[in-house]
Amino acid sequence: MTTPRHTTTRESYDTVATDYEKLLRDELARSPFERAVLGVFAELVSQAGGGRVADLGCGPGRITGHLASLGLDICGVDLSPQMVAVARWVHPGLRFDVGTMTALDFEDGCLAGALAWYSTVHTPPAELPQLFREFHRILAPGGLLAMAYKVGDESVHLTHAYGHPLDLDVYRFDPDRIAALLGSAGLTESARLVREADGPGTVASTPQAYVLARKPG
Repeated sequence: MTTPRHTTTRESYDTVATDYEKLLRDELARSPFERAVLGVFAELVSQAGGGRVADLGCGPGRITGHLASLGLDICGVDLSPQMVAVARWVHPGLRFDVGTMTALDFEDGCLAGALAWYSTVHTPPAELPQLFREFHRILAPGGLLAMAYKVGDESVHLTHAYGHPLDLDVYRFDPDRIAALLGSAGLTESARLVREADGPGTVASTPQAYVLARKPG
């Protein structure tokens, strides 16, 4: 079901899609913490036998492409048709589809891994349990979830970013609360890294958390 929040989020990212891809194209090269966690995720999925992986809220596919380069069989899903169009153009060898994380078009237990890399930042805290239950549903027993999110207990409203007007609420989450919600959804947190902010004006201008959680086998 599409909600007003989904509509405003989709419209905002449709507006910024091209400039977003240009601005963040090389950001991973400057993010050793992110490359390290993504590398661990890829290695653990491969060690467990591999299988299909989905980048949920993939945007223009920059993380999808990186994980594909690490050997994962990965596809991307995003709410924004324009983001998906940009991802298909930048990464023509990978599959990208339009979809919402609250009702994913995947069969139960079909994924060896799933990624929610800053893609929960527009989800109100009250809606996280539903989201995490959906992640649990699509993961196979033993499947691994990787998350990145902003740390805190507040939200901010954005009216302008990436050179465009938009309408987005951005939420920050407490890591212990996220671990508890994942546990309630049947996912066990197995690793957590919290890093301090890089400073004002940077992409990581707030503390960030990286989490791995597994669906019991």
